[in-house]
Amino acid sequence: MIVLAGTIRIAPGKREAALPHIRAIVAASRAEPGCLAYSFAFDVNDDHLVHIFECFADHTAREAHRTMPHMDAWRASWAAAGIGDRDMTEYEIASAKKT
Repeated sequence: MIVLAGTIRIAPGKREAALPHIRAIVAASRAEPGCLAYSFAFDVNDDHLVHIFECFADHTAREAHRTMPHMDAWRASWAAAGIGDRDMTEYEIASAKKT
């Protein structure tokens, strides 16, 4: 299982402009084969900080995600939507269990 966790920052005054792009990338990514979880959440203490959590079944699903057309559209939206300061970390998980 591959997990990605990190953040992006939305420029002041751009939250409303960013929301349609965020909604689109989340919906499209969740529909991908091998996507187990995909979520963005605004920080409760910082309206411009967005936490990202992605989980894929394996490397194949993760690599396919990177090349999806909606990923190109997402990246192309960043400048106009004030999206920047991306900071992501990828983890390879050997096992997981609910607690």
